[in-house]
Amino acid sequence: MHSLPTLMVAPNGARLTKADHPALPVTIQETVAATLAARDAGADGLHAHVRDASGAHVLDAGLYSELLAELARQAPGFYVQITTEAVGRYSPAQQRELIETLVPPAVSIGLREIDAESDQNRTRRFFAFCADAKIHVQHILYDMDDVHRLAARRADGTLPPGPLAAILVMGRYTEGQVSDVTAIAPFVAGLHAVEPDVDWSLCAFGQTETACLVEAARLGGKMRVGFENNRVNLNETIAVDNADRVRDLRAALAKGT
Repeated sequence: MHSLPTLMVAPNGARLTKADHPALPVTIQETVAATLAARDAGADGLHAHVRDASGAHVLDAGLYSELLAELARQAPGFYVQITTEAVGRYSPAQQRELIETLVPPAVSIGLREIDAESDQNRTRRFFAFCADAKIHVQHILYDMDDVHRLAARRADGTLPPGPLAAILVMGRYTEGQVSDVTAIAPFVAGLHAVEPDVDWSLCAFGQTETACLVEAARLGGKMRVGFENNRVNLNETIAVDNADRVRDLRAALAKGT
């Protein structure tokens, strides 16, 4: 049975560039190197985005296949999750096509994005395909509306029976974003009210990322850390790289701060 890693690294995301931080990985080789360094620092999974030659976010089966193959060679057994994040560029059909072509071991899917498909039967068949192929699906939930959507899609059979995994997203890509630590407990309580046994993790935008992830761990959740969401350590210094963010979080967890 699949379960989420305790501490997944998200080294690049879809929007940032090396202008935001020179150590942000863009190429396959850079992403592999960042993953290995984060693993050595204490991460046990990767949330992966790939970029095209211009550095733009793409849902490209060939690039993802190359990344998965290289990580399988250099880090056999390491949990690798790709994403279907649309970033305003990709339709539900294109998101489904990526997964049906690649059949990755794990994927994160924005439930509100894939649920925008006008034909609910297509979405139902897609999630049935993922279940049959034993693809570990993590549903991206941005707010309580998404939590209620998750419950509704479970109730109407769009999401098949069996274990559910989700990631709760605190904050957004906005200037000066600081995620609110106090908002985590109500979000988690709302999720558990409709899906008591969900396997959940949390990510948080901005320099309160470390504090938010420590709170997630306190509440029994798992964590996703990295430059996709934040590049500032707990002491308000800029992290050297993604491995530095992992070490910073590990240190905060050990101290309980």
